[in-house]
Amino acid sequence: MQRYRAARRDRGLAVLEGFHALKHALRFGAELLEAVAEDGEDLERLAAELAPDLAGSLAERVTPVEAEILAQMAPHAPRTGVISIARRPPVDVAATLAERRAAPVVLLEDPRSMGNMGACVRVAAAADAAAVLTTGSNDPWHPEALRGAAGLHFALPVAPVAELPETDRPLVAIDPDGASGDPRSLSPRAILAFGTERYGLSAALLERADERLAIPMRAGVSSLNLATAVAAMLFSQRL
Repeated sequence: MQRYRAARRDRGLAVLEGFHALKHALRFGAELLEAVAEDGEDLERLAAELAPDLAGSLAERVTPVEAEILAQMAPHAPRTGVISIARRPPVDVAATLAERRAAPVVLLEDPRSMGNMGACVRVAAAADAAAVLTTGSNDPWHPEALRGAAGLHFALPVAPVAELPETDRPLVAIDPDGASGDPRSLSPRAILAFGTERYGLSAALLERADERLAIPMRAGVSSLNLATAVAAMLFSQRL
């Protein structure tokens, strides 16, 4: 139990709460260090139903643990009865930004909600974005963010940065006062920058942006949920 509590504070590890987080982590090549579950056979039945590609390989990788102990390993014990620890993959931010693949990078400036960060990672993975970068003090690999992403941090590079490094990618600020353009006209390698729901992007990042683009909204609606805004932009580009 102490091992799992310590892992939640370890910047080199990822605590995966629940079956879906474990499923996605394994599917995208995570280095699983250990896992505990209430019932390995139940876990296998769940895999057969929801992830046939992993069926038959999970029970032997988990250590059985009583439900009372599992409940003490996380603030909210997962209903699927499994918690695991994986090693965080290293991210070379410079190499990620230099990648020539036609896919955007999502930049979250000082995001406040761990769950919302995770939802942004989940959306970015689904849209096949090149990476998710975050600034500010909140760790994008926090267990709550991993839970919100259902473990999809392993599907693409996810990393905190002190500030956005110099790059040849165009920087597009998603800003209510920006132009009403077509996201499909943007460079497919653009960095799409999103600010907080209350304060938006900083003046420094807006000044640095090559372009400002607004998401059209009904009059009287002041903002969108962060993950919703990320989804709107990423999937509008893909249409």
